[in-house]
Amino acid sequence: MPLPATGTVIDLRPDDLRTAQPLGALTTLPVVPVTLNAIEEGTHSLATLAPPLVVVCERGVRSGLAARYLRADGLDAHAYPGGVPALLREVSP
Repeated sequence: MPLPATGTVIDLRPDDLRTAQPLGALTTLPVVPVTLNAIEEGTHSLATLAPPLVVVCERGVRSGLAARYLRADGLDAHAYPGGVPALLREVSP
């Protein structure tokens, strides 16, 4: 799945994984770190970001759940299937 030309990438990964492999190095889209707990609790403050929201996690499982919560909040959100490994395959030459 290619990333959209516009929108925002939501990084669900823990801080150590974000630091080890920043998603900003893989895309020109803005990347916003958010926890799944913040999304589940509705304290994410993502409504002001440019849609669509492309939710990325380490393997692609939690991003599906997070995208469902965000859509329930009325946001245009989609999980990135396969997580970071799939994103790396997409952007690698």
